[in-house]
Amino acid sequence: MIKNISNLGDAALYCDFGVGVNKETNSEVIKYFWSLKKKEVQGITNLTPSYNKLIISFDLKKTNFKDMKKKIENLVINDTKSELSKKIQIPICCADEFSLDIKRLEEKLSMKRERIYENFFKKEYFCYMTGFIAGMPFLGDLDKTMRVNRLETPRVKVPKGSVGLTEQFVNVYTSESPGGWNIIGNTPLEIFDNSKEESPNLISPGDIVIFEKISLSDYKNFNE
Repeated sequence: MIKNISNLGDAALYCDFGVGVNKETNSEVIKYFWSLKKKEVQGITNLTPSYNKLIISFDLKKTNFKDMKKKIENLVINDTKSELSKKIQIPICCADEFSLDIKRLEEKLSMKRERIYENFFKKEYFCYMTGFIAGMPFLGDLDKTMRVNRLETPRVKVPKGSVGLTEQFVNVYTSESPGGWNIIGNTPLEIFDNSKEESPNLISPGDIVIFEKISLSDYKNFNE
């Protein structure tokens, strides 16, 4: 449930669900996110969910903070997340040219790479949010034995499609970008496609992601 609603500038609400970064709290955020999207509440221009917050932007020509806050407080929440969430399979190649930080992971986790890959691929991951760069999913939760801090010196360029680990999360770089996550592989799949105006994100908050390990030859032939 929302613990507090406050204004964020002149034309946005800041909905606070607490300080916890966990699936239970995030699921509440996503319920509100999908309920508002499905009901198409008049005046809302954008919805931005995070781990435990939801920002609701609105058009001042159509509504105001007081009226929008009342609508949110009286909103009937349905578990539309379960209706709209998807289970998505993402292929990953972990060849040496893509698994950029596997030696660092072996050292930091005190674990052989074969075990690291085994642990990584056996789990299903929950999408908490997207952001930082367009369409980048933040996926949880890694096993505690697999958690590692960011690189001490971030890379200036992380290749598009790179799959990274940091703390309890996994992400996928949807475009080339600076970054400090530990790169374990690369996917040939297009995670964000801005030519699809209505739904450019392959992965949305609330979705479940399963990673599938593929060979280098399958990676190279994937889009043929």
